[in-house]
Amino acid sequence: MIAGFIVQGSSQKTVLIRALGPSLTQFGVPDVLANPQLELHDVNSLIGMNNDWQTTQIGGVITSDQVAEIRNSGLAPSDPLESALIATLPPGNYTAIVSGVNNTTGNGLAEVYDLSPNSGSLLANISTRGFVQTGDNVMIGGFIVVTQPTRVIIRAIGPSLSQFGVPDALANPQLELHDANSLIAQNDDWQTTQIGGIITSDQVAEIQNSHLAPTNPAESAIIATLQPGTYTAIVRGVNNTTGNALVEVYDLQ
Repeated sequence: MIAGFIVQGSSQKTVLIRALGPSLTQFGVPDVLANPQLELHDVNSLIGMNNDWQTTQIGGVITSDQVAEIRNSGLAPSDPLESALIATLPPGNYTAIVSGVNNTTGNGLAEVYDLSPNSGSLLANISTRGFVQTGDNVMIGGFIVVTQPTRVIIRAIGPSLSQFGVPDALANPQLELHDANSLIAQNDDWQTTQIGGIITSDQVAEIQNSHLAPTNPAESAIIATLQPGTYTAIVRGVNNTTGNALVEVYDLQ
């Protein structure tokens, strides 16, 4: 599983990145990844890694033991086999990669938390690429709006991944947006707005003007102004098709 994120602004940002597996069982997630390991990359190289958060792996941007700092963040994984690292990063593009120890497989969760929200920089985007299946194994991207209403664009990308060498791209992704209680927006093919929930008017021109319109008409996008709270973006294949896809959230403010 590959999760990308962007630090944008004029100063460094401190983030905590987690790779969860075993603790997902308590939430009814089937076939969890028993022992996830985590890598952090910038655009050039591997800059940090962890396997089991209670053992710090020194190297790259990680220069000292992090166990106490992870505990004090209030975001320590609940299972010792899960992974976490804290990194202070300059503006740029980053990738967190989650894999199973000894090439094991299963459902896992990659997360990025902003530990320095007032630093003068912004966690401007988070995206995750994975294989979209059906039923419980669709792609699920969660995000949190913390302090004030925030305007975002959410995208579900499939066919255009082929030009980057991604195999078995999902031919026709569809997108749902949920708050903590219910479905609040949906889209299948970004050039056709689906009115309903918090989407009250045609969004095609606004998506184009954001400069983040998908490059393929079969891909999906939603723009929404969201109140503080927790949200979930779900990507499925039309007619229960499967394949590799990307779910993304961009801060438009």
